[in-house]
Amino acid sequence: MMKSKVLYMITKGNFGGAQRYVFDLATHISKDIFDVVVAHGEGEILERRLRDAGIRTIRMGWVKRRVNIFGDIVAFFEIVKILRVERPHVVHLNSSKIGGLGSLAVRILNLYWKLTANSYKLKAIFTGHGWAFNEERNIFSKLLISLLHWFTILLSHTTIAVSEKTKEQIRIFPFTKNKIVCIHNGLVTPNFLGRSEARLQLFTEGSNSLWIGTLSELHKSKGLDYLIEAFRNTKDEFRNTILVIIGEGEERENLESLINAYELTDRVHLVGFKPNASTMLQAFDIGALTSRTEALPYALLEMGLARLPVIASWVGGIPEVIVNGESGILVNSGDVEQITKALIELIKNSDKRKVLGDNLKQKVETEFTLEKMVEKTIQIYSDETMHS
Repeated sequence: MMKSKVLYMITKGNFGGAQRYVFDLATHISKDIFDVVVAHGEGEILERRLRDAGIRTIRMGWVKRRVNIFGDIVAFFEIVKILRVERPHVVHLNSSKIGGLGSLAVRILNLYWKLTANSYKLKAIFTGHGWAFNEERNIFSKLLISLLHWFTILLSHTTIAVSEKTKEQIRIFPFTKNKIVCIHNGLVTPNFLGRSEARLQLFTEGSNSLWIGTLSELHKSKGLDYLIEAFRNTKDEFRNTILVIIGEGEERENLESLINAYELTDRVHLVGFKPNASTMLQAFDIGALTSRTEALPYALLEMGLARLPVIASWVGGIPEVIVNGESGILVNSGDVEQITKALIELIKNSDKRKVLGDNLKQKVETEFTLEKMVEKTIQIYSDETMHS
């Protein structure tokens, strides 16, 4: 039986949530049924991990996150060339820029082949890992971004939203109701390091302290400034606590300035990017994800599998994972007083930490598995190719 070719395309080749999603799908769909290729822009970590897993990759030299009119035009023709050479059955697009450029390229090529009596037809699947109009921007930028997202969904054959909230937010646009499906992110349990070993790999001091921690890009949307401010409010009452933040990003300088201003240099630690960071989560006693905006973060699912009690913002798909008071504590985004109160409650109450951690682990293991995510995504591929 002839294999179906799936070409995954993504703007950046680092290893954030969207790249993790592409990696998991590319490495777990059946190679007996699918021929898999991944094309990516700037960044090397994704390419390296895919090649180690035996997946063929293509580097798109002109595809970059930053907007550049000339560069983006050249990137569009680069994408067209890749599609013409690779001839995939399904093009699975990830991230805003590649979603727009890739879906347009698919539609133009399909029109060209139809006019030249060529029966070949591409199918474009777009996954919305979150909508940029949820970020703090001026109204003009939000409107423009919303229109670009709408444009991408209209051009794509099917759009996958990673949470019901993400789906609801985009269904307000005309002609999109029947083009969007929700498939939650899913994952397998990481091979967690033991508590002592994980702590040694992250930070050599404070091994006997109570650790509050998060796994997060240092990005404004992650609300790490809220977490640091709330931690400051608890530091005098609870002197045996530290805050550890795993991750790297453009907000490092601002966060370091905030830590210095609050005189927290000995209590708050930015430990940077760590390969296989998820395996180190059991170093923490309390997990936190105080984001301004989210879709359905992998870090939350990983904290759940690590059996951590989690304090998280009431945004995006997070409430689809955490039931407030049962499997975690939800706080309003930006409400430092609520975050402080939640931290104090969990620092004081080890029994509460255990109950919340146990319940969250059970929820993630039951509802957010990689097997379910892959199965539902393959069904989308099959539905689209059967109706081509």
